Amino acid sequence: MPEEPDPDLLEGIVLRSTGSLYDVQTPEGAVRATIRGRFRLEESAQTNPVAVGDRVDVRRLAGGAAVIEAVHPRRNRLSRRAAGRRVGHEHIIAANIDRAWIIQSIRMPKINTGLIDRFLVMAGSMDVPAGLVFNKTDLMQPADAEAVGFITELYAGIGYPVVLTSALTGEGAEALRAAVAGQVSVVSGPSGVGKSALINRILPEAHVPTGAVSEATRKGKHTTTFATTYPLPGGGFIIDTPGIREFGIIELEPEELSFYFNEFRPFLPECRFLNCTHDHEPDCAVKAAVEEDRVTPERYDSYLNILASLRMGGADVGR
Repeated sequence: MPEEPDPDLLEGIVLRSTGSLYDVQTPEGAVRATIRGRFRLEESAQTNPVAVGDRVDVRRLAGGAAVIEAVHPRRNRLSRRAAGRRVGHEHIIAANIDRAWIIQSIRMPKINTGLIDRFLVMAGSMDVPAGLVFNKTDLMQPADAEAVGFITELYAGIGYPVVLTSALTGEGAEALRAAVAGQVSVVSGPSGVGKSALINRILPEAHVPTGAVSEATRKGKHTTTFATTYPLPGGGFIIDTPGIREFGIIELEPEELSFYFNEFRPFLPECRFLNCTHDHEPDCAVKAAVEEDRVTPERYDSYLNILASLRMGGADVGR
């Protein structure tokens, strides 16, 4: 005989994690749960063995308490090296993602292409499709136009969706709303670029807290403390994440890095050495492509910075 279903065991998706408590959406409504201590022992290389986006089994206990008993296999995940931890420790930003968006602002704070490239590499290495949003178009000055045009055309030209937005005026909001519709999307980026304000623009009922940029430092102030998931009309979720100022890469060997620079791929089979790292080897097709303006010097320099960091164990270098 088949086993009777356990009425106290529910399957759900983690919508919010504070590190010790987890809000889980189940067919019977939202449940606030803790996790079994064995998760932290079994997943000692991860700072958060249960992450936003995880599908989990939750057991309801007496008195209204609940505990997460199992985490289902992940389709993918977006992670970075845990800040302040030894090499190999991983912080999972979110799991089971359809697309991860790196948000940058045109001004206050300015665009950080080094952070963009680290994010794109990490997403690619974990099978997470990525896209870029350049926010605060309302602040763009005539002197910015050429640089912003170059950057947006560069990333669009190598295969990444790019959306220009203004959370203040609503420019690009419809394009972004269409891009995330029906999907599980993560938005990530430095504090102050307008992640939360953009979510409020495309999903007004979310009421995400927002903050201002410090006039003294031109850096954002943290308003999102924990990753939080917001349901989208018609299906899907958007995940708002705490601001990041660095993005340490994990689980990637130096000789693997070039595969995650999209524009390098056509040239990789032409290098003399199969394990070419494209910085010192002779007869390197990637270096030749840079000299022939088929790969931009800016992206090649970014590649070399990330390569140096991987050789140092994933620490941020030249970000």
